[in-house]
Order: sequence, then structure tokens, then C-alpha cells
Amino acid sequence: MQSSLPMVPQQHSPDAARAGSYAASTVELGDLKRILVRRRFWIFGTVALLTLVALLYGLFTPALYSSAAEILIDPQDLQVVTNDVNPSRISPDGGITQVESQVSVVQSTGVLMRAIAATNLTQDPEFNGQGLLSRLLGSASAEGDRSVQTLDALRRRLAVKRADKVLVLDVIVTAKSADKAALLANAIAQAYLVDQASARAKMARDASESITARLDEQRKRVQQAENAVEAYKSANNMVMAAGNLVSDQELTEINTQLAAAQSRTAALKAQVDQMRRQSGTADATSEAMRSAVISSLRAQEATLVDQVSQLGTELGPRHPSLIAAQQQLRDTRQLIARELGRIATATETDYERALANQQALEAKVAGMKSKSLDTDQASVRLRELQRDLEALRSVYSNYLQRAQETREQINVDSTNARIISNAMPALKKSWPPLPLLLLGAIFGGLGLGTGLALIAEYSSPTVLSSAQMQSAIDAPVLGVVPAKSGTGRRWWPFGGARAVASSQKTDAVVGLALRRMFSSGQRPADWPLVPSILVTSSPGEGAQRSRVARLLADAAASRGSRVLFIDANAGGDQKDPQPGVLDVLRGEYAFEAVSHYAAGSNVAVLGRGRSKAVFQEAHGIYFAQQMLARASRSFELVVIDGGALADNLNASPLVAMADEIVLVATLNATPMRDVTTTAQAVSVMGRLPTAALLVDEAA
Repeated sequence: MQSSLPMVPQQHSPDAARAGSYAASTVELGDLKRILVRRRFWIFGTVALLTLVALLYGLFTPALYSSAAEILIDPQDLQVVTNDVNPSRISPDGGITQVESQVSVVQSTGVLMRAIAATNLTQDPEFNGQGLLSRLLGSASAEGDRSVQTLDALRRRLAVKRADKVLVLDVIVTAKSADKAALLANAIAQAYLVDQASARAKMARDASESITARLDEQRKRVQQAENAVEAYKSANNMVMAAGNLVSDQELTEINTQLAAAQSRTAALKAQVDQMRRQSGTADATSEAMRSAVISSLRAQEATLVDQVSQLGTELGPRHPSLIAAQQQLRDTRQLIARELGRIATATETDYERALANQQALEAKVAGMKSKSLDTDQASVRLRELQRDLEALRSVYSNYLQRAQETREQINVDSTNARIISNAMPALKKSWPPLPLLLLGAIFGGLGLGTGLALIAEYSSPTVLSSAQMQSAIDAPVLGVVPAKSGTGRRWWPFGGARAVASSQKTDAVVGLALRRMFSSGQRPADWPLVPSILVTSSPGEGAQRSRVARLLADAAASRGSRVLFIDANAGGDQKDPQPGVLDVLRGEYAFEAVSHYAAGSNVAVLGRGRSKAVFQEAHGIYFAQQMLARASRSFELVVIDGGALADNLNASPLVAMADEIVLVATLNATPMRDVTTTAQAVSVMGRLPTAALLVDEAA
């Protein structure tokens, strides 16, 4: 049977390439609020669970106490001696790097083992791994293993920190007892100081032993050099005195004597020459001037001259006194002459003796110089051997001095570190911090719950917004219908009760949706079929779909239009169904015979009918065309509740002939996979959804 009526003009033509696939769902930032609100039980449940776990942990976990000891470390050590084995040098950063390295030293095995031994910690079940559980399991360990376990446990309970820009180390120990924590912190701080002193003493001891071991070798080398010098001198007949050759010393002394003799000879020769120039008179010589005898005689002479002059004035020239005085004057002058002659003779004698001595010394020097020339070549080698000997002696002396210094440094502690604050027992427990744990559990639960909610949403996404729905079905969203009515959710019959049950907002949204569906002008003016809307949804949205279909029909009727409402929903469970649309599509009834108006309304209702036999699709389309053509005489709009098309194939003729195919979905509830399945079912029936209406349960 062929239809004589034209096919419905398609606002969205089917496209085989797009029939089975639609735009991927997208989520905008504004949709996160809807996701979190819908998945709020995930978030609150996670917060409650983590908070409960944190609370139980805080209540049942044994309390731990922390105590801290403070150590001040000066990078510049004490300068006890000049040549210290451990020289004190400050790095360019002010010693911060040096102090920072001490953090690792405090946590080293040597320091911790000293503290363990000092506190007998290997016998403490809290640290030695021999607690109640270990004893019950029979896992007692040997003494060596116990020390290792104690060391590992102490390391886990130890924290060494240095604040920024300070040279102080904080040694923090945590234990189940406040007194034990303080005891261990002080023990570790003290063990660090002892370890540093011991390390420096060991370095000094090792250096001293190393230097002492070299002393014997240096001593032997000095002895060998001394023996070589002595053997060389003996072989070359070279006698040394005061570090020099005796021949060299004699030559030096004789040269000195010769110089003195030459000087004396020259002085005496000058005196002799002076006397000779004065005709043998030595009256004006320096020896005469220095002679006491000459001075005395000159004084007598002066006295006698005065006396003679006085007597010559007072007495006559023949007076005996004058004559006696004159005779005394002559005798005195003779004595002076004889004394001057003796001086001249002595001077010449001294000159001759000095000249002879000079000549003798010159002869001796000449002889020694000839002998010295023979030992010059041997002296070169001797001086070389002596220089080697002096160098070896200097090295040996330095070794000997350094060995003594390092030996003394063994007992000197030059470490410039001290404990400035001893650890005190803590008054409050450091773990578990219950308020902090609860706060962390709350915020962590919020974060984790939000993540789980988002994961759950993205693993099974739902319709979140109009934009997402429009992107998924590639059709416009006509509006968002509130799910709640003014007086509740009960369904109302078509007619006057609607005004009481429906809200003004719902009327506005549905009315605007009707105007948008039929304002495109794509229907020809002389189109013989009545305008029709088929409402469909996923199988789980039956209630909302039926409500939206009734709202569309009632909204059109409230504006004076006569509406035919066809209920083609396959979800009915009538025990004795009356003839309806399925009977019309099989050609068994005319729709006028099986439809009826609701009391007091402009809406005629056509039920589903009896599904006793399956009709051919071509026959169904033909009779659907006839039904819509004949309905145009009595109605201005046909609203069809097509049910879930994925489960209602009997509605395919209506899908083929409907002007608008509206897909209904609930925000934050309808899974996107159901939307895609419904759209694919429409596509399989030869159409695509032309619009969508969303239901907001939160409105």
C-alpha cells in the first residue's frame, strides 16, 4: 500500500555518517557545582570515613613525646697551637656549609652507637625490636642484630635540624616517655662532642705516629751525610775548627797580623822621615811631645831661664849666683838634647824591627797562599757535602719538633662546640596531633571525596547543562522545566486543575518551547498534516517524559488550541486495553472512533491501544499519514508521548511522520549513554532529534 500524501519535511535530515555517533559530551566549569551537589554523598561519606579513621588512630595510638637539645658549633676552632693538625679555616659562606655537614655527623653510626652504649638502649624493648609482639612470635634476635635494630629505631626517632642563618643544631628525639626522649637527646648531644674530640685526638695521634715513623729514616740520612763529610775531610787532609779549615783560619789570622804590621811600619817610617828632615832633631816629634822626661826638663829649663833673666837684672854679670844659674841652664839643655837623641835612636830601632816583622809575615803569607791553592778544589766538594748535611739536619729538626707538637695535641681538645641548651622532658605529646589529624582528615576527605565524585561522574557522565546536551544530540535545547510543581508532584488531568498544579515558571518555559519549535517557518503553509510533536526519553525517564508531554499539550490547549494527545508509551500495564493508536496504525480503527476529549478541556486523548499483532512499518506510516491528515481538520496540534524509543519500535511510524522529535532528560540524573542510546534509536528510525527539553529536579 503506497501513501498518496507527501512525507514530512525534515528539519534535520538523517545522515548515515552521523547516525551512530554524536558529539562527545563536554563539561564546563559551572557544571562542577552540579556534579558535586549530585555526588555529595561520595564527598560526605569520604570525609566521615577519614575523620573516623583519624579519630580512632588518635585515640588508640600510643602517645609520643619529643625533646630537643641545642648544640652551638663555631666553624673557627680554638687556636691552641700555631701548627694545629686540624687547621681552622672558615669557608666563604661564613661556615654555614661546615655546620650543615655536622647534621650528618650527629646522625652518623659512631655518634649514635656512643649514645646507645651510654644509655644502655639495647635493653629497651621500645628500640631493640624485642617488644611483646616479637616475643610472642618468637623472633628474638642475637646481640649483634639487636644493636643494629636499636640503631635503626633510634635513627627513625631522631631528627637533626638547623635553622636558617644560625650555627645551632637542634637534636630532637621522639620516644614514648618524655624523660626517655630528653635523656636520649642529651646523650646524643654529649656523644657528638665526645666523638669530635676523639676524632681530633685520633687525627693528631695518627699524624704523630706517621711523623715518628719517619724520624728514624731522617736520623739515618743525617748520620750518613755526616760520615760522608768526615770521610772526605780525612781523605783530603782537611782539618776543621769552628766549622772552617784550620789553614784558612791561619791564613786569615796572618793576613790580619800583616795588615797591622804594615800599618805600624808605615807610621814608624813617617816619624823617621820627619826626624831626618829636621836634621836629626827629634824635638818636634810626637814621641818627644809625649815624653814625661822631656816635659820635666822643659819645665826646669823655663824656670832657669826666668831665674837667669831675673838675676841678670838684679846682679852683675859676674855675680856667682848668676853664673851658677847659667851653668844649671846649660846642663839642663844638654840633658834635653841627650834625651831627644835617645828618642830618635829608639824610633829608628822600632822602625827597623817593624820592617823586619812585616817582611817575615809577607813571606809566611806567600807560603800559605801557595798551600791554600792546593785545597781550593777539594773545598768545593766539601762545601757541597756540608750544604747537604745542613739541609738534612734542618729537615730532621722540623720532623722532631712537629712530632713533639702533634704528640702534645693528642690531649688537647680544640673543638669549639658546646651544648647551649639541654633537653627537658616535654609537657605535651608531639604525636599523634589529634586536632591536626582531624583537620587534615576533613580537608583530605573533601579533596578525596571530590576526586572520587568527579571520577564517578566521568566514568558514568550525566546530563549537566544545556550546552552539553546540545553538543551531544546536535540539536537545540528549548528550555529547562522545573521538576517541582506549585502544590506537589501529583499528576493532574487535562483541564482546569492544571492551573492549580502547574507553576507560572513551568508555563513560561513550556510556552516558549512551543513557540520556538514552530517559529522556524520550515513547514509549508499548505501542508496537509497537522503540526505534531513526539516526546521521547531514555527508559528511566518515563515519569518526566509523560509530564513534559502533558505540559506541552496543556500549554497549547490553554492558549485556545485544540490538541490531540497520543499516548504511545509502551510502559503501560493495562489488563484490558482499549483500542488506541496501535489499532489505528494497523488500519483497524479510525482515530476519531477511539479518541475522546478530557472533561472540560481542549485536549483529546488517544491511548496506546492493543499490541496484539505486529504491523508492517510501511502500513504503519501510511495510516499515520492518514491519521495526521484527518486530524488537521479537528486539531491544531498533536502531542505524542512516544515512550522510550529504544524499547518501543511500534512508535517508528509516528517518529517518521512527526514534525518535532523532542528528547527529554533530567539534569544531573540522566546518564549520557542513555541520551546517546535514545538518539541512536531515533536515527535508526530514520530521523534525528530536533530539540530537547531538560528537567531540573533542583528547581
